[in-house]
Amino acid sequence: MMDQFLSTVDDALRTVFAQHRGTQACPTVPGDATELSEFDKKEAGALMRVNHVGEVCAQALYTAQAYATKNEALRAHFQKASAEETNHLAWTEQRLKELGDRPSLLNPLWYAGAFGIGLLAGRLGDKVSLGFVVETENQVEAHLESHLDRLPSGDHASRAIVAQMKDDEARHALDAKELGAIDLPPPVKSLMAAAAKVMTTVAHRI
Repeated sequence: MMDQFLSTVDDALRTVFAQHRGTQACPTVPGDATELSEFDKKEAGALMRVNHVGEVCAQALYTAQAYATKNEALRAHFQKASAEETNHLAWTEQRLKELGDRPSLLNPLWYAGAFGIGLLAGRLGDKVSLGFVVETENQVEAHLESHLDRLPSGDHASRAIVAQMKDDEARHALDAKELGAIDLPPPVKSLMAAAAKVMTTVAHRI
């Protein structure tokens, strides 16, 4: 238990403060150079900052759920999903640098809040925890789809990243369903959507 606790703390510190490297190359669109005006750079940077925050929260959620479950196979599943989400974290971090922008200044707060939610979901049982994954990934997928509409049409680099992230999130939701996720009650889904709205609105600016 102590080893698991220390590993969880280490994951938190690495997510919030370390520079990340993905195990997969950042998605690109070959032959399509990205040339943006300063206005478009600023807007793309704000949107990619929101996406980076989403990945910080994804790390927190999966880490907390892995910590909470007593099912070793499910813990391994959450850890694998977390490792895959690290690619997204690295890609959005890299893209922010390319755009001359920065991550959210509130990342420690976002991580702590998401970790608490993930821990609560995990304590309510594995099927509830998996249901939380399904709803989270469904909302993230819809959110990423909206960003494909909002990103500057010439920002091929950001759009390639977001498109790949969207596909990965849909797969994570499907995996959770196959593992026995239950459908969460509508009030819970609405509360999750409201919390996500607050996070994305604030992260767009700070």
